[in-house]
Amino acid sequence: MPAIVIVGAQWGDEGKGKATDLLGDRIDYVVKFNGGNNAGHTVVIGDEKYALHLLPSGILTSGVVPVISNGVVIDIEVLFHELEALQARGIDVSRLLVSANAHVITQYHRTIDKVTERFLGKRQIGTTGRGIGPAYADKINRVGIRIQDLFDENILRQKVEGALDQKNHLLVKVFNRRAITVDEIVADLLAYAERLRPMVADTALVLNEALDDGKIVLFEGGQATMLDVDHGTYPFVTSSNATSGGAATGSGVAPNRLDRVIGIVKAYTTRVGAGPFPTELFDESGDYLRSKGFEFGTTTGRPRRVGWYDAPIARYAARINGVTDFVLTKLDILDDLATIPVCVAYEVDGVRVDEVPVSQTDFHHAVPIYEEFPGWQEDITGVRRFEDLPKNAQDYVLALEAMSGSRISAIGVGPGRDAIVVRHDLVD
Repeated sequence: MPAIVIVGAQWGDEGKGKATDLLGDRIDYVVKFNGGNNAGHTVVIGDEKYALHLLPSGILTSGVVPVISNGVVIDIEVLFHELEALQARGIDVSRLLVSANAHVITQYHRTIDKVTERFLGKRQIGTTGRGIGPAYADKINRVGIRIQDLFDENILRQKVEGALDQKNHLLVKVFNRRAITVDEIVADLLAYAERLRPMVADTALVLNEALDDGKIVLFEGGQATMLDVDHGTYPFVTSSNATSGGAATGSGVAPNRLDRVIGIVKAYTTRVGAGPFPTELFDESGDYLRSKGFEFGTTTGRPRRVGWYDAPIARYAARINGVTDFVLTKLDILDDLATIPVCVAYEVDGVRVDEVPVSQTDFHHAVPIYEEFPGWQEDITGVRRFEDLPKNAQDYVLALEAMSGSRISAIGVGPGRDAIVVRHDLVD
């Protein structure tokens, strides 16, 4: 049975939660394998809207086991806040599993994230200030705190002492902040230990055994390809691997067990934070897409930058991730437009470039080359079959498919759970 990876194929906020929810009644496990509470999924079920930040969106589907695996950094306070909010709305959260090897975001990570970003001034990256980057930095520097450390106070105290030895010098001498004491960090983390203990597991073992037993496991990536720390628009990226390769390292499931990679793309493009964005719009078209698409961050509430569909980016994502299927979301946001531009290539220093430039400088200066497509100017939110879409909408989808490097297997036509057109099965 398949292990399926869902990844964002642009700069995030493409609607990965909707794709996960589409598969929900057919899958057994949903795994968050990277990132922290610096991104979110919005899932609409009937009249209810759920904004998830740290939890896998599979937690909303009865019978699915949601897993936070080792590649995630966890703010435990945020975790319990989300769990309590869902419980208050009648959602069963008892199935959640948390990796013993996942790293913990502490108070000092959040503090350092915020003061460092302010210190950068005009060179700010656009971090959410939630401590994700500093937590990953500690992981790589081998001074991180893991979930399992909360169950051994002596080990926890030693690790916190080691981390604060350096960080307090930075906070006091560079940023003019007060020193953080070991006791306050240890007490804060230990306060969650017993509540957390029943959820903690060897999730790599659990997932491999599930696959051995013929279960369907879905790996749900946070952020997106263009925010991947290795393959994105560095340094304007997240601090983890948001591409399909991250599903293997971030979960302990070998890459040869991953059967399908589903890339999520919007029918236009958005991003949050600083960094290059060739198709970005600064006119009334941008205002229209932002307003109709409600393009504001699920986690931060920040207005998203918006632009037209970028086919070279989709091709890049298909190549880097090994995308087998695309899910095209928010096609309905284009319903009112008479014409729809699509970026088919770039011009860099007077030369046409058909792929994403390897040089960040070239990408920053890339000017989009557009092809115009006629709009359909009809409401498609009630359509459920591809052949029932207006002819111009069908042609738009087929044109994007031809440009983007893989087939478009499903199309989102509205915010509702069932507002989707399926062209090809995403599991079989």
